[in-house]
Amino acid sequence: MTYLGTATGDDPARVATFYGAFAGSAVRASHLSLFPMPTVADVRAHLLAQDVVWVGGGSVANLLAVWRVHGLDEVFQEVWQAGVVLAGVSAGSLCWHVGGTTDSFGPELLPVTDGLALLPHSNGVHHDSEEQRRPVYHRLVADGTLPAGYATDDGVGLVYRGTELVEAVADRPGASAYRVERGPDGDAVERPIRPRRLS
Repeated sequence: MTYLGTATGDDPARVATFYGAFAGSAVRASHLSLFPMPTVADVRAHLLAQDVVWVGGGSVANLLAVWRVHGLDEVFQEVWQAGVVLAGVSAGSLCWHVGGTTDSFGPELLPVTDGLALLPHSNGVHHDSEEQRRPVYHRLVADGTLPAGYATDDGVGLVYRGTELVEAVADRPGASAYRVERGPDGDAVERPIRPRRLS
């Protein structure tokens, strides 16, 4: 399993926290930092050798820009097709989708529409914890800026097989996932998806 903290500039404290989370376990943890230069000699080989790639939160706009400079947009297409599990939180979730809402450009939420699009859906994160996330995401889906997609409350994950959502999972009670799409009247329609609670 490897961790990418590109969205926070490869903050060493977050890298250390990642290793600490798996200390004493059977997980073979590693990380790939890109600042000031890649920490592995062959980025492609390193990523293809993983079972799981976990991407941390932060600035999805900066993450995507840096990944493209290093050719990771193309590498991740190959890694995904090879069956490596691609996962993450916040920016680390948005990046695999077409796009979603982001505060990467400042406190006002704006759309990001140039995600890697391995998943042909939009993604709404922090749906319950940041008051503007839900209405802005709804508006962007309703006006066609973003395609239909899935949103999550904090603590909820989306599980895809290929490009199809197979379930939502949650690490806490009361949290939910949602399908959001443009309705026949041009408004956003939100449908809750009950997650499976992780024990």
